[in-house]
Amino acid sequence: MENPKLFISYSWTNSDHEAWVLRLATDLRESGVDVVLDKWDLREGHDAHAFMEKMVTDPEIRKVILICDKVYAEKADDRAGGVGAEAQIISPEIYSRQDQEKFVAVLKERDEDGRPYLPVYYRPRIWIDLSDPTTYSENFDQLLRWVFDRPLHVKPDLGSPPSFLFETDDGLNLETFSRFRRAIEALKTGRPHAIAAIEDFFKTLAANLKRLRISPNAEPFDDEVVKSIESFIPYRNQVIELVLTVARYRDDDETRRALHRFFESMIPYLSSSGAGSHREWDFDNFKFIAHELFLYVLAILINYERFESTAYLLGTDYYIEGNSDYGSNMIVPFDDAFRHYSEALDHRNQRLGLRRSSLHADLLNERCTGTGITFQQLMQADFVTFMRSNLDKAEHDWPWWPATLLYLRSGVFEIFGKSRSKTYFNRVKVLLNVNSKEEIEPLLQDFESGKRRLPRWDWSSLNPRSLMGFDLIATKP
Repeated sequence: MENPKLFISYSWTNSDHEAWVLRLATDLRESGVDVVLDKWDLREGHDAHAFMEKMVTDPEIRKVILICDKVYAEKADDRAGGVGAEAQIISPEIYSRQDQEKFVAVLKERDEDGRPYLPVYYRPRIWIDLSDPTTYSENFDQLLRWVFDRPLHVKPDLGSPPSFLFETDDGLNLETFSRFRRAIEALKTGRPHAIAAIEDFFKTLAANLKRLRISPNAEPFDDEVVKSIESFIPYRNQVIELVLTVARYRDDDETRRALHRFFESMIPYLSSSGAGSHREWDFDNFKFIAHELFLYVLAILINYERFESTAYLLGTDYYIEGNSDYGSNMIVPFDDAFRHYSEALDHRNQRLGLRRSSLHADLLNERCTGTGITFQQLMQADFVTFMRSNLDKAEHDWPWWPATLLYLRSGVFEIFGKSRSKTYFNRVKVLLNVNSKEEIEPLLQDFESGKRRLPRWDWSSLNPRSLMGFDLIATKP
């Protein structure tokens, strides 16, 4: 790495000040900075003015620091002495340069009121504070980062604009933004109307989902399904942020019931009830949206160890008034409500020759960026849901399909790794609706014997025993 060349501008006042400047210059030299200092580089017979001009004329000098104390600031403002001459050289450079990264003030001293001593021409600019011995080391690191152009906070690479921002044909507006902000504020400030605000947001969102209905005559229909679920991203993100806020600030019976009622309100959109068409794939956009939201809500609650609320959503059946598609009792468990095959996405895969194992899983993975929830956490929720479904159902019933686990490689999911502790497992077991580790063993044996089917994608499948680290569960206090 190149050693940057740096010029130090300062005013000699007394021996203590001289020692401080020399110490700083030495610290910089020892840190790989090629310091130009008159005490070292200005010899008898040299032109002092030419030496000062080197800070702007020498192309090798990339950085200049101004050691600012009371004397330096006064001389610079009065254009007195060598500092005054340097000020006349420096100030036009600072004002006229397009880049503003060559000069920086290093504060050596403050006045009795704590205000920094800085020349007038420099006051609007950012400076580095070395005036306090207790923070000298930390702020010296800041100075080094400036010298080497290695800032602590680096702007991330610019990504591509989200595609949903440019899907303007339908002008989708679900009228939730103000209600979303109101609910967030009420939760964070502990307002008594927080539950009412949450329910108002969910009720408005559910009522306006009808605006996402796709015309049965749309062609290619799978294109419209993908456009629809892309256009829903801002509203999905509102739900995610709201549930994250619930998990942080208020996890109780009322919030979990509000979440449950919201998912109940989505179920009529997943079938022909209330719509004129009866093709299965006419509702595939709603099926994807409901499934994705359900997974995110579970992932958030599990990540924040809100196990009782997670268990409530998994263990409380969903009532669908007037929807005969679900049977005469109109009461369904979570897996029957939100486990749906997407015929439109499968058709898209074949139509475009994409040769993907699951476009549904691909979309879930691609859309995870920037949500505050990792895809690993989403897979963990999917696995918990798969295990709970199998434990609740008879062996010949159709359980939850864990779409995201197509991307699973190996390892033990976090909550089961922590469940080596008996204390922790006693909290986690409510997710699976078991009282002990031993109640899970028969299901694992059914998987291993082939009595129960495991999901398969091409040549890969799952090993639930391994993913749970089952043999080590509840082996420690």
